[in-house]
Amino acid sequence: MGDIFAWYVDRALPASYAEQARRRGVSPYELLDSLAAEQPVGGHGLLALDWHSGNRSVLMDHELSGVLLGLTLATRPEEIWRALLEATAFGARTVVEAFTAAGVPVRELTAAGGLTANRLLLRIYADVLGRPLHVLDAAQPAALGAAIHAAVAGGAYPDVSTASETMGAPHRETFHPDPARAAAYDELYAEYRALHDHFGRGGTDVLHRLRALRNRAHHTP
Repeated sequence: MGDIFAWYVDRALPASYAEQARRRGVSPYELLDSLAAEQPVGGHGLLALDWHSGNRSVLMDHELSGVLLGLTLATRPEEIWRALLEATAFGARTVVEAFTAAGVPVRELTAAGGLTANRLLLRIYADVLGRPLHVLDAAQPAALGAAIHAAVAGGAYPDVSTASETMGAPHRETFHPDPARAAAYDELYAEYRALHDHFGRGGTDVLHRLRALRNRAHHTP
């Protein structure tokens, strides 16, 4: 999901916003967060599909692409930004619901990595997922997990649980879902699922056709 956010800031953000961020002494990401934070849920009238790199789960279709719906002449960059943040949260909820449907209950979640510095993103995730979101102080969680397993494999600890107690990152804070925002997101998520299934489960094949047209255009002698 970080690649989606970087794409928007690097490729689509107006130069005036980058200049505004520079004058304020903040990053473009921080500027967008501050402008988007006060928007009410659904206030931008937008809905996005987080498929800029295809869909790895649960559709497993790398030929899909991103969708942004609801644009008007009044749409502002920070509104698109928030819609993209929300889209990745909706994508995560789709995965969580797949686990639940398969008989694997998910009662709470833990987040780590660089994106945990974005408090707006964490708040949105807790509200969309409707579950407590625990945040760990681990900038490189994949590397930390590999080190924990390596320590067990090397005989430094008898098992992963014991190694985690000693080597694991400390808990920083927990975000709890806000009931009012969570209820509003339930309504917006229903629309996301309708869009998800329409574009990803056979309602239309337009995303695949567009990909094929693009590929042909780039390979025409």
